[in-house]
Amino acid sequence: MNTHHAAGDPRRWLALSVLLTGAFLPPLDFFIVNVALPSIQTTLKASSAELQFVISAYAATYAVFLITGGRLGDLYGRRRMFLLGISGFTLASLLCGLAVSPRMLLASRMLQGMAAAALAPQVLASIRVMFPPAEQSRALGLYVATFGMAATLGQLLGGALISGHWWGLGWQLIFLVNLPVGIAALIGGFWLLRESRAPHALKLDLGGVALLSIALGLLVYPLVEGREQGWPAWTYAMLVASAVMLAAFARYETHVIRQGGSPLIDIRLLREGDFALGIVITLGFYLTSSFVLTYAVYMQSGLQRSAWQSGLATLPFTIGYFCGSMLASRMITTLGNRTLPLSCTLQAVGFGIVVAAITHSLPQSTLLPGILLAGLGFGIAMPSLIRVVISSVDALHAGLASGMVITALQISAALGVAIIGGVFYSVLNKQQTLHAYAHAFATSLSCNVAALVVIILLSLALGRSRQQIANIPAVTLD
Repeated sequence: MNTHHAAGDPRRWLALSVLLTGAFLPPLDFFIVNVALPSIQTTLKASSAELQFVISAYAATYAVFLITGGRLGDLYGRRRMFLLGISGFTLASLLCGLAVSPRMLLASRMLQGMAAAALAPQVLASIRVMFPPAEQSRALGLYVATFGMAATLGQLLGGALISGHWWGLGWQLIFLVNLPVGIAALIGGFWLLRESRAPHALKLDLGGVALLSIALGLLVYPLVEGREQGWPAWTYAMLVASAVMLAAFARYETHVIRQGGSPLIDIRLLREGDFALGIVITLGFYLTSSFVLTYAVYMQSGLQRSAWQSGLATLPFTIGYFCGSMLASRMITTLGNRTLPLSCTLQAVGFGIVVAAITHSLPQSTLLPGILLAGLGFGIAMPSLIRVVISSVDALHAGLASGMVITALQISAALGVAIIGGVFYSVLNKQQTLHAYAHAFATSLSCNVAALVVIILLSLALGRSRQQIANIPAVTLD
């Protein structure tokens, strides 16, 4: 049943609060966990590789199932999938909080990623169904602001929960805090959300999901675990097997298209030069997500700051991100395709200031302007990147292109933690001195700067007019 009509759903604004709660939880859990990693390592006696998997396993699972989650909502009902997703996310959060070993935590985090992939796509789709066109811009503005709030509150809330040691718990609370929020959203969803489905929903591509999952697993696992094991032969074999599986995935998706099916990723779009280049840029852009991980470890294990102090230290970045995301639309309208290289330049300069301050042992206060500038550039770059890439394809394929870009961002996040996080721990080499942590953090952040420089150069080749970009509706990371 489709509830969309000219006046909109009469309970739409109350229902929006429930939907935004669902939109809030997945990014909150991405940001909040970083500040807890040193505590998790101490309590569960986790290796550095297992710490990286806590983040990368969540991001990779989320990436693989994201498009499928949207199609499940179209097929079986968005309300049903939202309720199933919020229930699964809440249950997975409970299992994370009860974890007594790194393996249990990793399995629970993967379950969280699957639940988030079922939950997140329903939010944007439901907003478009419930609200009349005149109100959609306001509702989507609140949707975008939700991500800035999640980024800002994630670090502070995580630090406060861990440092508070309420009920004798520490890092467990960053997951258990999702329980009352999830239960409230579940109850509200039962009462306020109405069912809707797509009139011509695309079928599921379970074969594509399986092949892409295997390919990503074969890629991420050796990148993270290989350093711990001294890069034995099996790590190289897995990397080669990953390339083989990616090729098999591409061939399978081409076969699905020829049979008239609905592929997980439409390979034909990659024949568009600008779109293919845009996907490459997207895969490189979110490697910078590793900054939050390495900064938290540097603050707590290197400088011996508390989790609360670590959260406060990250606040300038999240404030910059929030402000940047609010400014992005106006800048894109004014500057067009120049916004992306400019915003990436701001981020690179900000990280460069931080590297210079740490390398020259300057006071910690000198890091704040650089972190703020990096966050501002990141907040502007995210929507700019998505709009520029989507503008490179025909409007008929904008929805599919959006899903591919967002999936690429999540894959990039997993790879960022695996690759640049691996650089951090390789340089650290199990040393425990402040100088060692500072050197490892500066080196890993320099890798982020290098990646941003490459992205800036590549983005200059994305030749799209201001008018094309301005006509693309706003899209944000689910």
